[in-house]
Amino acid sequence: MDVTGANWRTSTYSGTNGGSCVEVADNLRGVVLVRDTKDRDGGTLLFGQRSWRSFVTLVKQQAPTR
Repeated sequence: MDVTGANWRTSTYSGTNGGSCVEVADNLRGVVLVRDTKDRDGGTLLFGQRSWRSFVTLVKQQAPTR
């Protein structure tokens, strides 16, 4: 899959300390991409949009309030 048009954004939960940061690209049709900001060439996870929405919903239900 060609991901050259991916618009990456850093998770708002990543913080600014350079620690465990995650980037997400959700502008490509039908998929959501996830990668580690410390190793951008190390691999990319690909999720279907429905699976990604389910994952995010579950995380929000389990996460403590900020």
